[in-house]
Amino acid sequence: MWSSGRGRAAGPALLGLLLAISVRGNCAVKTGAGLVTCGSVLKLLNTQHRVRLHSHDIKYGSGSGQQSVTGVEASDDANSYWRIRGGSEGGCPRGSPVRCGQAVRLTHVLTGKNLHTHHFPSPLSHNQEVSAFGEDGEGDDLDLWTVRCSGQHWEREAAVRFQHVGTSVFLSVTGEQYGSPIRGQLEVHGMPSANTHNRWKAMEGIFIKPSVEASAGHDEL
Repeated sequence: MWSSGRGRAAGPALLGLLLAISVRGNCAVKTGAGLVTCGSVLKLLNTQHRVRLHSHDIKYGSGSGQQSVTGVEASDDANSYWRIRGGSEGGCPRGSPVRCGQAVRLTHVLTGKNLHTHHFPSPLSHNQEVSAFGEDGEGDDLDLWTVRCSGQHWEREAAVRFQHVGTSVFLSVTGEQYGSPIRGQLEVHGMPSANTHNRWKAMEGIFIKPSVEASAGHDEL
């Protein structure tokens, strides 16, 4: 059986976080071309299955029992926002463009857990389970994902892949659909090879403007 924790008021929590980001420095709502930067909050669309990466306070009923990660069609669900962060030792200063080949953490905004995978089978396809793990943005070394893209930096209009640092699988969706209590949502899992099922594109979000140091060629990320 699936299990749910204590719910949170999505709207107020998200509004507070976005306001805090705005107050701390320059930011911009996505309007077109540009770079994805550290500290930005965004939604990620799987380009093959047209679903956004999503999580919620509902735990898997099998495998790890950790918080589930799914794909949803709705574009206006607040539970689909993720924040781009560096590893536990830093390495992703706010406003720095994310480099192709850089390892990042994706932290679920409303629950504070990090996108995570490990050697458990996923519930439907029996690929590698992807979960959300940790507390207040702090988990472990299985929360790191390498951004695979062409060129120097992750561009908003370009499709990218996320390859797990610890197990080498790619963040993927292949169309398996859940029943109750998350009916209609698609399974998200890890696959060992790069293919059309693991391409993702930045969509709605609050994007931190590149820092002066980054625009001047400073590349310490």
